[in-house]
Amino acid sequence: MAEEVSSPLLSLVIELGLIDDLQYEEVAAEFKRSGTPIINLLQDFGIMQMDDILQVMANYLGTKVVSLREVQFTPELLKTIPANVARMYQCLPVATQDGTVQVALADPLDPGRPDEIHFAVKKDVQVVVADPADIEKAIDQHYGQEEAGDVSQILKELGEDAEIAREVSEAGALEDERLMENLANEAPIVKFVNLVLFQAIQDRASDIHFEPFETEFRIRYRVDGALYEMSPPPKHLALPVISRIKVMSGLNISERRLPQDGRINFAMGNRQIDLRVSTLPTQFGESVVLRVLDRAAVNLDIETLGFPKYVHDYVTDAILRPNGIMIVTGPTGSGKTTTLYSCLRRINTLDSKLLTAEDPVEYDIEGIMQVAIAEAVGMTFGKALRSFLRQDPDIIMVGEMRDLETAQISIQASLTGHLVLSTLHTNDAPGAVTRLLDMGVEPFLISSTLMAVLAQRLVRTICPNCRTPFEPTEDQLALLNLSPHDLGDKVFHYGRGCSTCNDTGYKGRKGIFELLIISEAIRTLINERAPTVVVRQKAVELGMVTLREDGLRSIFEGDTTIEEIVKYT
Repeated sequence: MAEEVSSPLLSLVIELGLIDDLQYEEVAAEFKRSGTPIINLLQDFGIMQMDDILQVMANYLGTKVVSLREVQFTPELLKTIPANVARMYQCLPVATQDGTVQVALADPLDPGRPDEIHFAVKKDVQVVVADPADIEKAIDQHYGQEEAGDVSQILKELGEDAEIAREVSEAGALEDERLMENLANEAPIVKFVNLVLFQAIQDRASDIHFEPFETEFRIRYRVDGALYEMSPPPKHLALPVISRIKVMSGLNISERRLPQDGRINFAMGNRQIDLRVSTLPTQFGESVVLRVLDRAAVNLDIETLGFPKYVHDYVTDAILRPNGIMIVTGPTGSGKTTTLYSCLRRINTLDSKLLTAEDPVEYDIEGIMQVAIAEAVGMTFGKALRSFLRQDPDIIMVGEMRDLETAQISIQASLTGHLVLSTLHTNDAPGAVTRLLDMGVEPFLISSTLMAVLAQRLVRTICPNCRTPFEPTEDQLALLNLSPHDLGDKVFHYGRGCSTCNDTGYKGRKGIFELLIISEAIRTLINERAPTVVVRQKAVELGMVTLREDGLRSIFEGDTTIEEIVKYT
């Protein structure tokens, strides 16, 4: 059988004998590949009709199937479930009776959902079953878009909640773990934290920062590489909000002097979002950063990376070679890991064994053995790689070549017939060669194993909704080392700012690339320990397109702005 997929619905239809092993394998594989909800896949594969699936779930839960077309959604009924709760849990009130509210859930088999909704709305919850697509439509129709209002409303309530303020000062003064945990589980705090996470994910944030300062508590999101601030909550909420995040990620609440790392699995409608949590003790409390790993938002197909044709052709050819090293380089957050995962996805076939050493593992990919590096217990990149060579792999991915030991074992792996993919933190592609030499790797080993270095950056793309052409000034052109004579009929664009892009003028990001192919001429320079400048000059002579030149291509194609390219190249 295929690798188990943790889906209550899939388990239920197997248990009832409504699906055979072959159908299970097909559905599980497609779910792993695309993340399409199981309820849709059962219909797409012609295994079950929607009415039958809903009835099976209702029978299992001992409840009934409700047709939302027959429900009268009065204002009184809709008030029983606030908009933020309805959107976050993808649930809808369909009837109320004696303090109990009947709720139609998009994912009724999730055992934790009814409790969480009960906790948020302070009413007994009875689950009923309805078509998830109808639930989603009805939520949009009846609740509209009140997100910002929800956040400011809840902030106002929390700011005025004297009881919570008293409990915070008590818990802070006594440093009592039990008091802090009780506080972290208070309904308004739970609701507020869930709403912050929900809104950040809705806005496609890659990171969420909770930052306590002396006189304020700031919450900021990073969207497309830029930070935006939310309306700041009252200062005294720092402790309960951060305690709540620590409870959700299973961290030690009472440990406030040492950094901690954890993970939160956050359910948003039908989607499972992974959040990586990192705490850091500061002068005024703990700073917490959540890295959002949303599989639905990341497409790991090599075609979607936006490689120029020559880079795409070279990379797809290079990753099919039996041995050699390919390095992807760039600063943190430049998409290196996504590029490597996309390469692995392309070569992840039944006839090859893939192993990765990562710190930490960001996305689980079926069919690849992924190892998390844990320096604290002595599981270093070097140790993992040594074990890898005894595991008979074909392809190895090393999260980062941090030191001489990792570089040497990677080279040894390449020399013994393995393809090695890895990353380095350098400014450009030729800089990677110099970095390896600086680490102490012998030049002849680099020149005999390294196939290519790909440098990349992510630049923000202009919002298509408010993209406007303009005439650049001579000063702006000078930043790109261009003169008005170089332009010809080329058109420059910028984003005016609109509601689609939150008035930033940008929406989404794309990569710009610099590919250094290790040719004979470059090998000779490596063996002579030539400095980066010389390697770069030779590579440009041989036709290497620099990051700046690839950035100009993006400007002329109307994808990004002068400011973005100047900032990143």
